[in-house]
Amino acid sequence: MAAGGKASAKERAARAERERARLYAARVELNAAQSRRRRRDNVVAVSVAAALVAAAIGGQALFYTVGPGAPEPVPSPAATTPADAPEPTEPAPDASPKPEPSDAPAPEDTPAG
Repeated sequence: MAAGGKASAKERAARAERERARLYAARVELNAAQSRRRRRDNVVAVSVAAALVAAAIGGQALFYTVGPGAPEPVPSPAATTPADAPEPTEPAPDASPKPEPSDAPAPEDTPAG
């Protein structure tokens, strides 16, 4: 019986060691899989963000060059000939008239009451 007891203790120790090795290998594999997934997720997120920024920049460029935000075309000054230009006239008068002195008496101070 003593021989059978030692053999079973060795078998139990070997079985426990195999179980620990199996669990360790599973944890290592899980860690590696999570690391690969995180890296893939980061690459996807950066790609989507870059595409979104590029689309926003492209949209702004199109809006301000082709769309309703584009400036109206103005004829260049070289397109007019000197014969078509109007003759200069008198300078425009000032928009605000100059105040003139009046004969009205100056207002009196209100007495403090």
